[in-house]
Amino acid sequence: MKTYTAQIIYRIKCDGISTEQYEEQWRLVYGTDTHDALFQARVVAKEEEATFVDRHGRTIAWELVAVKDLQEINVMHGTLLFSEVREVTPIASPLWAEPSSINVKQADNCH
Repeated sequence: MKTYTAQIIYRIKCDGISTEQYEEQWRLVYGTDTHDALFQARVVAKEEEATFVDRHGRTIAWELVAVKDLQEINVMHGTLLFSEVREVTPIASPLWAEPSSINVKQADNCH
C-alpha cells in the first residue's frame, strides 16, 4: 500500500441555499496505486457528507464538490503535510513573539 494526501472540498448549504462557504479538508488515504487511492478518497469523502439541524433550526448540508488534489507521500517523522502562506494586515506590536533563539538542551529536556 502507498500513502496519499487527498484534498477534499465540500459546499455548505443552509436550508438548501448555497452559502458560498466551503470546507477544505486534507486527509490521508491508502491505495495500491493512484487510481485506487482516488477511489478510496472518494469513499471517505462521501462518508463525511452530512446534513444536520443547527441550533437555529436551519438545515445545514455539507455536499461533496470534489477531490481536488491527490499526491503520493512518503510518511516519515516530520513529513510536511500542508503549508500555506497567508497575507495578513500587520499589527502594531504583538503581545507575544517567538524568542529569537532557543537553547536546544532546554528544549530536549521538555517532554
